[in-house]
Amino acid sequence: MADRPVILVVDDDKNTRDGLQRALQRHYDVVTAESSDAALALLAGGTEADVLLSDLRMPGADGLSLLRRVNAQYPRTVCILLTAYGSVETAVEAMKQGAYDFLTKPINLDHLDMLVARALKSRDLEKKVETLESQLNEKFGMESIIGESSAMRQVFEIIRQTAPTQASVLIQGASGTGKELVAQAIHRLSTRSKGPFVAVHCAALSPTLLESELFGHEKGAFTGATAQRKGRFEMADGGTLFLDEVSEIDPSIQVKLLRVLEERTFERVGGEETIETDIRLIAATNRDLRAYVKEGKFREDLFFRLNVVDILLPPLSERAGDIPLLTDRFLKEYCGRNGKRIEGLTPDAVNLLTAYSWPGNVRELRNAVEKMVVLSRSERLTARDVPANIRDAVRGHAGILGRVPALMTGSLADTERRKIMAVLEKNGGNRTRAADELGISRRTLHRKLREYRELQADGVPADEELRT
Repeated sequence: MADRPVILVVDDDKNTRDGLQRALQRHYDVVTAESSDAALALLAGGTEADVLLSDLRMPGADGLSLLRRVNAQYPRTVCILLTAYGSVETAVEAMKQGAYDFLTKPINLDHLDMLVARALKSRDLEKKVETLESQLNEKFGMESIIGESSAMRQVFEIIRQTAPTQASVLIQGASGTGKELVAQAIHRLSTRSKGPFVAVHCAALSPTLLESELFGHEKGAFTGATAQRKGRFEMADGGTLFLDEVSEIDPSIQVKLLRVLEERTFERVGGEETIETDIRLIAATNRDLRAYVKEGKFREDLFFRLNVVDILLPPLSERAGDIPLLTDRFLKEYCGRNGKRIEGLTPDAVNLLTAYSWPGNVRELRNAVEKMVVLSRSERLTARDVPANIRDAVRGHAGILGRVPALMTGSLADTERRKIMAVLEKNGGNRTRAADELGISRRTLHRKLREYRELQADGVPADEELRT
């Protein structure tokens, strides 16, 4: 027989406790307490209450105080308040504080039984939704970040490990590598995912404007401050604050930022009220922040506060194997936006994109694909559709010329197959090492090998490792 739901009844009147226990015990396990403190002691001692039925007015901490404590510490417990002093105002306040519902005494037992059953059903539905959200986040929380290279797999693993914690994160990488996407993924996979994600691009603001942007200001704090304004720390309360290009923050603001991270309090510009904030901070920079510390441009104590977890995003040139994946994603995105029907790219177009060095990283690739889609006139994108600056750079750059002939001779499939076979042979048939060197996942390598079915014809040893 499945465990029965547990109802915790809290009331300072013994007759009320006993009466509710008798009324509910036919369908539920009922535990009683005579005060808020006694109820909290039961919960702290291991009692797992599915529903809390609490009187509103009791000696000591009242029902609303108990409600707040239970919601904060035992969020899966559904709370229903009971009172002989019912009023619309009290009911509204109870609902604002998170009560599931509100009943006035004397209690209609049929109504109570129906309400408890409905509350349990609502709680079970919430649990199912949370489980589904968790599964979706696990699978799709990083859907906007694309990559199968070993470097990106390491990034994904750090995100998964870091997201459920409260640790500050410092994301470092060149412009266009997707630092804000990583910050958003951490937020979506965190316990703060239902809270706000607030981004501030620090390099775009002067020190005075940035201070007001972060901390807010009071009316009259400076010329033009015609009304009180909340800052980003207040807006992000309960969620995540993302500071992009944190290296550009003025030293005077760095001091205030350090204080917020240490004390979780601040004052608005021109204000005296101390405001508490509950945020998780994620910072990003395209600079070498350690070098900035050595040069005296960035506070060392703030650096260590930010750099609890460090995520280094590789440039696109170091994960060329991800370029076809990214191109395919962007192609679908921009075809949808622009009402285009494009089946894909020809091998020569893929070769050009793969051979290019991408100094603007993923952002540059995204823009290039958008341009190709917008200007396309056929159902497949060819080398002629690749932006001229990319074609010229690939064909004219001495460092890349050695790659182009190999890429451009024969079909793309043949070139790809020869490359994979060569790397496999170099690594003695070890697929894991070969996949890492190729910048693809082991699963992708398995799929490619199944497609080729020509291993022996190319002189690669057909040992058991290559056949399985």
